[in-house]
Amino acid sequence: MEPVLAAVIGLFYAVSIYLMLSKHIIRILLGVAIFSNAVNLTIFTAGRIVREVPPIIPEGLEVLDKVAANPLPQALILTAIVISFSFFAFLLVLAFRAYQDLDTDDTDGMRLAEPKGEDLPPLGY
Repeated sequence: MEPVLAAVIGLFYAVSIYLMLSKHIIRILLGVAIFSNAVNLTIFTAGRIVREVPPIIPEGLEVLDKVAANPLPQALILTAIVISFSFFAFLLVLAFRAYQDLDTDDTDGMRLAEPKGEDLPPLGY
């Protein structure tokens, strides 16, 4: 199961980096969302995937006697899902407002600080 997840995680990373290198804001946002899912899957896979034994220590023992999944990465992922969803919602609203103000979702067209008709600033002293 872990080699299959490793391949899926690698595919997620490749797709997210490809999308984040785009010039369009929506593709960049989708790349960020897929990247956060890839990171969550990486943390989840690192915590072991075993469903036969719950991570509960029986009475009379101080440690588990069998291999079990680590609950800490699962708790971290739950927190990361909430944070990444709120971050994605913020970026989506920010992109929508930028599209409303600039009438484009192309990052090359969003150059208000660098108008096309002006000369370049001095490059040396």
